[in-house]
Amino acid sequence: MANSLKSATFLIESRIADAARGDFNACYDLGIVYSTGAAGIGIDLIEAHKWFNLAAVSGSEAAQQCRADIAEDMTAREIAEAQRAARAFLQATSRRAA
Repeated sequence: MANSLKSATFLIESRIADAARGDFNACYDLGIVYSTGAAGIGIDLIEAHKWFNLAAVSGSEAAQQCRADIAEDMTAREIAEAQRAARAFLQATSRRAA
């Protein structure tokens, strides 16, 4: 069990690092992980919406559809929180790149 948790943590951390470098496929992957609870991670629709939103910004139609699908199960407040988190991620990563 500990090994699977370590693997899940490594997966998430490596995809977040990829996303920070501008890999929007990594954002989509993270959206899938958080929306399905894959890799032993609990379902978190706010995190999923955030990552799908970041992938959708790059033009991913699959991410746009996934974002719309999970938004149906979220409150307006949760969606707003996810959008704030996406903007904060973009701001933090753009500062690092500058």
